Amino acid sequence: MSRSIRAANREALERLLRARPAWTGVLPAAEALGLRGRALLHAGPPIAWERMCEPMRGAIVALVLLEGWARDVDEALALAGSGEIALAPCHSRGAVGPMTGVISPSLPVVVVDDPVHGTRACSYIGEGSGPQAKFGAHAPEVLERLRFIRDVVGPALHRAVEAEGPLDLVNLMAQALAMGDEMHMRNAAATALLVRAIAAPLARALPEPSRLEAVLRFMTRDNDQLFLTWAMCAAKTGALAMEGAAGSSLVTVMARNGVEFGIRVAGLGDAWFTAPAPLVSGAFFPGFTEADANPDIGDSAIMETYGLGGMAMAASPAVLRIVGGQSFAEAVATTQRMAEITVGRNPNFGIGALDGEGSPTGIDVRRVVETGHVPAINTAITHRRFGVGRMIGAGIATPPLQPFVDALVALGRAQGAAAATAVTPR
Repeated sequence: MSRSIRAANREALERLLRARPAWTGVLPAAEALGLRGRALLHAGPPIAWERMCEPMRGAIVALVLLEGWARDVDEALALAGSGEIALAPCHSRGAVGPMTGVISPSLPVVVVDDPVHGTRACSYIGEGSGPQAKFGAHAPEVLERLRFIRDVVGPALHRAVEAEGPLDLVNLMAQALAMGDEMHMRNAAATALLVRAIAAPLARALPEPSRLEAVLRFMTRDNDQLFLTWAMCAAKTGALAMEGAAGSSLVTVMARNGVEFGIRVAGLGDAWFTAPAPLVSGAFFPGFTEADANPDIGDSAIMETYGLGGMAMAASPAVLRIVGGQSFAEAVATTQRMAEITVGRNPNFGIGALDGEGSPTGIDVRRVVETGHVPAINTAITHRRFGVGRMIGAGIATPPLQPFVDALVALGRAQGAAAATAVTPR
């Protein structure tokens, strides 16, 4: 059985490493994901409206109002609680969403395709600074910005990348990693590289100076995390490539909905393994404390699943200040500890501080359970109250061990069942 799992893990890891995600478009979720009618996607494992945290409820209100399904907040809350809106995880459609992760049919999503495996992943465009729908805000100015993204930014970016051709994201991320990003909580270099790559095509797509200026200002003013959308999509295509590797114990999804943390494993299909989501340990903005914080939330842990973010802390001294780290030695130690729970290194993402060795990649539930080390997840912290909708700090989330244990038990049962079937006479 061990040799079978090792072989399955080699196959799964090779699939991930061969992936060449490329940005190909920006389309409404209805078109890119087949999300039609009164349907919304959300971050994390499946969860019913009645159990959702307040930030996610706030984000759902924002998207209900954006779609015009309700006239005001009270009507939106009543509709969401009525059961008339279909709710499903982003991961159920090959999508990922940072923080609350709520996606509606008309919302534009970045489309990333991997021509090697034929996988596709999508996520929505980051909103910039201040109160945001992804943190649970639904004020008029938040809706105005969402309309601007839907009506102006999304179509402009689509025309630009369509004219320019697919943009290789692996090369861009490798360059950004060398410039100090870890691609989860620090994307300053990657965002600058993205804007540089798309500026000229945007100028052709938007010949009107005022509109071009508005889009470029949106992409560059207090929006260093803009590239996170593209990074998450790239990571998701790699994770999708691992799915279906029979017998593999590698993690393909880590996600949080603000109530539960959950994982999925390559050899176990769509099954979720969950436990209560933890609070994030980190640095809070002035005026906020842990008492204001919602438990860990968002699909952005796909970055760690891919081998970046907290797995690549040693590549990003600057991210320590963001997540409340104490020293660069701590960052190096974190990356080295993550190597103990992974099955390989990604040669595309060499880390200078480790003499160019690739980032630890391919989280193995067996190694997590054996060592007791869980993945370190760099993440933002959102306010827990309904409608506040803002980031109040950032830190490192420590996932519960139980989902990894449960997944390993399920994998053992699946292996045993497969072996029994193989020797059962027909």
